[in-house]
Amino acid sequence: MREITAYTSLPTEAALALSEAYETEYGVRVNFIQLDSEQILKRLKEQAQSTENGKISLVLAERETLDRAAAAGYLVPYVSEKIDQVAESFRHESGYWTGVWYDPMVFAVNQDYLRTHLDLPNSWQRLIQQRDIRIGTTDFMAADAASNLLYSMIAEYGEQQAFDIWRSIQPKIIQYSRYLHTPVRQAGMGEVDLSIAVLSETLRYVRDDYPIRVLYPTDGTSAVVFGTGVAFRAEDRDVHAAEQFADWLLTDEAQIALTQHSFYFLTTNPATLSYQLFAGKNVAIFKSRPYFTKEEKGKLLDRWVKQVRLNGE
Repeated sequence: MREITAYTSLPTEAALALSEAYETEYGVRVNFIQLDSEQILKRLKEQAQSTENGKISLVLAERETLDRAAAAGYLVPYVSEKIDQVAESFRHESGYWTGVWYDPMVFAVNQDYLRTHLDLPNSWQRLIQQRDIRIGTTDFMAADAASNLLYSMIAEYGEQQAFDIWRSIQPKIIQYSRYLHTPVRQAGMGEVDLSIAVLSETLRYVRDDYPIRVLYPTDGTSAVVFGTGVAFRAEDRDVHAAEQFADWLLTDEAQIALTQHSFYFLTTNPATLSYQLFAGKNVAIFKSRPYFTKEEKGKLLDRWVKQVRLNGE
């Protein structure tokens, strides 16, 4: 059986679902090696600096990891008809990586709350203006998708304005959770009125008939973008197979494989039925990219804890 090997930062279950679906349909096995961002970059560097071709042909990871890999020369450009359909904001300007899915932060609102309030809290400014609202969210210190929202706001608005927004929200937060799904469950159970949460976890609860309505912040939000890149010094015989798999990830078949295992990422390919049928396909994403070093992120989180969270308790 034909095989290709790829590094990924996707959850194990999602990677396995994609691999099994692709192997069943095309007879090609994709062996995913799950690593975090720093590990992926370290191993790509080792392959790029080797005098021999390596076994890794593809990377499926977050946009920041792919951008760093492209800048360091660890990826090679690839463009296809499917990739050309993806919006420029979701792909590298020189073709070194292409975004295949994104997972935005949204407002998961309890429907009972909406029935008794005329003004929809559908923006950060309107959320600030809501007086009698109980909010749930994941601790920025506990999950990357949560802290990415803070970094994205700082990149978009500047640190002062971003912190001001959270100072206004802080008194309304009932609880900071450790996990991404907890705030959504709280909104569905009526323990909070609104949760700031990732869309993928929110849609899981919506599919299970929890009384939740999804609102997309009209003034912008953050999103985790997953994309693909072809590794430098991959075996020549593996490169074409890797490119074909990268194209397949932009199809409805890949979306179905994910949703059948309760992974609800949004596709970046507007030509798919999945994209065309999704009501939130025009969600506004912050334009500025939150690229901070590890040390800068640590300092921003520390200042948020001292100036916002602890100051409001």
